[in-house]
Amino acid sequence: MTFKKWMVTTSLVSSVLLLNACGQTSEEEPSPDETAQEEVNQNEESQTTEEPDDEDQIENDEDSNGSNASDNEDGEPSDSVDNGRPQLDLEEDVLEPASFSVLVNKQYSLPEDYVPDNLVTVEVPTVLPNPEIKQMRQVAADALKEMFDTAETSGIILHARSGYRSYQTQVQLFNNYVNNHGEEAANKYSARPGESEHQTGLVMDVTSESVGLQLTEEFGNTEEGTWVRDNAHEFGFIIRYLEGKEDITGYVFEPWHIRYLGPELATDVYESGLSYEEYLIDRGINIEI
Repeated sequence: MTFKKWMVTTSLVSSVLLLNACGQTSEEEPSPDETAQEEVNQNEESQTTEEPDDEDQIENDEDSNGSNASDNEDGEPSDSVDNGRPQLDLEEDVLEPASFSVLVNKQYSLPEDYVPDNLVTVEVPTVLPNPEIKQMRQVAADALKEMFDTAETSGIILHARSGYRSYQTQVQLFNNYVNNHGEEAANKYSARPGESEHQTGLVMDVTSESVGLQLTEEFGNTEEGTWVRDNAHEFGFIIRYLEGKEDITGYVFEPWHIRYLGPELATDVYESGLSYEEYLIDRGINIEI
């Protein structure tokens, strides 16, 4: 099983602003000051990571992908549906890095060498110049474009701010924070490597001009944020970190952080009103929270 539960207690990635940009901050901690926030913004804009070559990706796929019997025609793992509800299997889906339904949080992390297959540059308005974070897996990028285009027909203009983030980039950003603010502060405002959903290639942080293209809870109160909340599931996305679920997800309310699960699973999770962790437990998946 290529997906491992992280047992190391060493420090790791991103500050609150980075975490706001990546979807990773702790509920009980205060926000860092504006100077630190600006430094993280600059780091996010400047960091680049070399994409792996095809040989590396193929080798990684052979290590991480399960049986090809569950793949669809595009080579993407599919989450099957039975009796009107998506079927879920603990090891083959929830703990499989390449699965659309993979669980990634502070208890369940991705391998250091995991790089998702089929990363492409999104074809929607973006905020930051860093080419790495403009990427998503093909299926998620297509769904994002469809969602953005549909929103625009209703007068809702969305912008993509931060998508794929490699393990190596997470480390670089964390180290920058340590250098500027010390390891104690970095540990307080960070997640360990591999614990970011952004590494799956199935996540995009979205924003709007109404909040200055920033990542802020206020986005949830805007017309754009309300539209995303009410419609994202139709395109296969959920708002991953819900308000009032901080003790379960490990992260504060992030109305901007949308995670691709596929339309069937995303709709089922959305209609349940539960966090993804709670939903999995409700479906009989034995996970730790």
